[in-house]
Amino acid sequence: MDKKLRVGILGATGMVGQRFISLLENHPWYEVVTVAASPRSAGKTYEEAVGGRWKMDTPMPEAVKNLVVANVNEVEKVASSVDFVFSAVDMTKEEIREIEDAYAKTETPVVSNNSAHRWTPDVPMVVPEINPEHFDVIESQKKRLGTTRGFVAVKPNCSIQSYAPVLTAWKEFEPVEVVATTYQAISGAGKTFKEWPEMVENIIPYIGGEEEKSEQEPLRIWGKIENGQIVKAAGPVITTQCIRVPVLNGHTAAVFVKFAKKPTKEQLIEKLINFRGLPQELELPSAPKQFIQYLEEDNRPQVHLDVNFENGMGISVGRLREDSVYDYKFVGLSHNTVRGAAGGAVLCAETLTAKGYIQAK
Repeated sequence: MDKKLRVGILGATGMVGQRFISLLENHPWYEVVTVAASPRSAGKTYEEAVGGRWKMDTPMPEAVKNLVVANVNEVEKVASSVDFVFSAVDMTKEEIREIEDAYAKTETPVVSNNSAHRWTPDVPMVVPEINPEHFDVIESQKKRLGTTRGFVAVKPNCSIQSYAPVLTAWKEFEPVEVVATTYQAISGAGKTFKEWPEMVENIIPYIGGEEEKSEQEPLRIWGKIENGQIVKAAGPVITTQCIRVPVLNGHTAAVFVKFAKKPTKEQLIEKLINFRGLPQELELPSAPKQFIQYLEEDNRPQVHLDVNFENGMGISVGRLREDSVYDYKFVGLSHNTVRGAAGGAVLCAETLTAKGYIQAK
């Protein structure tokens, strides 16, 4: 790429917005030129607007500190300065759908971390290693929006990243029934322990809306495009429980699987470690070389040891064994704000760029 594409971040001051900024520092294809947030942050420098709320482990990149925060609601103004935007706005679902469509109608592609458009029939919801072909539905969406290059694409919920890729790797053995319990980090709620002291040494057995997303979103990822819309897959049947645990980063899943065609343990492990997708074939900048690693030790994967595998873009799996009720059980781990949020969206953007959907204006 001769010249870097100009990127805007909507909702730049929040935790996911900050993660976008940290991940895009020194990106070979993209340069953050515009940061947008609520009217109360507008007009301040990014450093002033964030103040003491910088939540990343790494320092705030120098290149963004003095960018003046734009008002995210001034759509035309923000859109005129960028080639495409990442969306991490904190609004109601209805407001998010409205503002993301508004940006798309200015002929600005929107790659969103938000859930608002995940069930819009002609909006692709993609894990690039699993269903990049769903980006083809963008052509139908453009007709609806009346655009030539503007569209909205989304990534799925962070909770499913630790088991949906695993089940995809095992597709040929036909999983028919899945029971998953996710143990989800507090950064998934945009919080740190300092902001959420009641989570220290505590577990909360409820995360609003999360179980429905965890059961239904994998089916949409495994669905097919029919008549310009994505139709979700009929199975497998998935049931989940989602629990908030005192961990900063990293969603762990304990999963039980029943197969129509029973594989051996060796076959399952071989499928995991050899599972590759389009990002690996294209060697995209954010793509993990090894998408899924299998760990033999009984006490792995662990958040402390494994959450940053492949810079947080890889999935770690362990404790695969036969089960007395289901066929097999395993434990999966993914980084919820990297692979599960901003990093997953950046990989979607890279895939869209490689496919020609995102270009310089």
